[in-house]
Amino acid sequence: MAFDGIQDYERAGAAELARALAERKVSARELFDAAVDRIERLDPAINAVVVRDFDRAREAAAASDAALARGEHRPLLGVPMTVKEAFNVAGLPTTWGNEGKKSWIAPTDSVVVARLKAAGAVILGKTNVALNLADWPSVNPAYGRTVNPHDHSRSPGGSSGGSAAALAAGMVPLEYGSDIGGSIRVPAAFCGVVGHKPSYGLVPTRGHAPPGTDGVSPPLNVVGPLAREVRDLELALDVTAGPEDDDGTAYVLDLCPPRHERLADYRVLVLDSHPLAPVDGEIRAAIARLADELRKAGVKVADRTDLLPDLANAHAAYMRLLLAVMSYGGPPSPELPTAHGYMDLLNAQLAVRRRWDALFQSFDVVVAPTAGTVAFPHMEGEWASRSITIDGQQRPFAEQIAWAGLVTFPQLPATAVPVGRNSEGLPIGIQIIGPRLEDRTPLAFARHLEAL
Repeated sequence: MAFDGIQDYERAGAAELARALAERKVSARELFDAAVDRIERLDPAINAVVVRDFDRAREAAAASDAALARGEHRPLLGVPMTVKEAFNVAGLPTTWGNEGKKSWIAPTDSVVVARLKAAGAVILGKTNVALNLADWPSVNPAYGRTVNPHDHSRSPGGSSGGSAAALAAGMVPLEYGSDIGGSIRVPAAFCGVVGHKPSYGLVPTRGHAPPGTDGVSPPLNVVGPLAREVRDLELALDVTAGPEDDDGTAYVLDLCPPRHERLADYRVLVLDSHPLAPVDGEIRAAIARLADELRKAGVKVADRTDLLPDLANAHAAYMRLLLAVMSYGGPPSPELPTAHGYMDLLNAQLAVRRRWDALFQSFDVVVAPTAGTVAFPHMEGEWASRSITIDGQQRPFAEQIAWAGLVTFPQLPATAVPVGRNSEGLPIGIQIIGPRLEDRTPLAFARHLEAL
């Protein structure tokens, strides 16, 4: 859509708003007021924006208007947005959902937040998460539960659930989240928005860590953008990706362009089944319809190949590595790998990554479910005790993380996009998986799907 006045704020994308600001069709203060008004009206029922920084954001909006008046040009100058609560924002608490951490105030911005601010973004506050970023329902003792804007009885996904809910409710046009077990892709799918899980290491994670800690990035976790339009994912990635200062003395990011400009030139593998994670029939049907549309558009589409790694074995290794990462700092356990066992897992990760590298010599992208179900009703308790309904049958909830690990373990990029709704009107999302460090390819393909 073309931005045509402040009444369009809740549907406009970040790039359109940046252009409208540059053309002086709207002021940063007007966008700030529109965002705050929408948050204050809608968020009491949704509980997405749980840390608010409106006073400083108002000042940032005024500074943006002054910069625009001077003729300055920055990619996000004056655009309001929020970030996931797990990111450090100087002067604000970072809790990861822990009530006892509300007194810890971040002394500096995370790398991502600093880069967003440098690009001109006006940070309104932070959005809700799952406790310790370790769940798909976004509920925690510090800030309570976030609901899905499409159906308040259902989860928005997690752990970046507040991020996706704020976008779906029209509170902000852009967000930044993180993903180690589907935490960008699942909320995007459940809330009907878009999100990008970057290739591992593409965007610095410093400042996205448990409160008061700092250290190496686990060999799984990434941080990435969520939005309502794919081009805004590309915009946000452009301003946040690249090495940190200590590596920047020797390295410069130069992402290659997408493999193809035309949709018809893409070679697509459709993967709608996993040996460990069943998929609801309505999601499989939506993927089948998409495959038919792609074939009509001249795309080369395959639904089987011998090039995939052993998905069951890869998932088992992913879960062992994920357990080691997520339990770090906790008590020792016989379930955790030894030091040598941890190195074995990294070797397994490399072997699986090489299998995917070989696959992407024959295919450009892989289309797969983001999860085997749409947004599920609110639930609590241990993962092992939960169940979800798929095609009328109760299935173990924990199975579904296999669709997240499919991408996370080999450190691949994936763009989550909606492809329709189910019979109850809930969004259906897919993930477009691309070759490692070729993030522009799944993003470009996702743009083609928007047009299609």
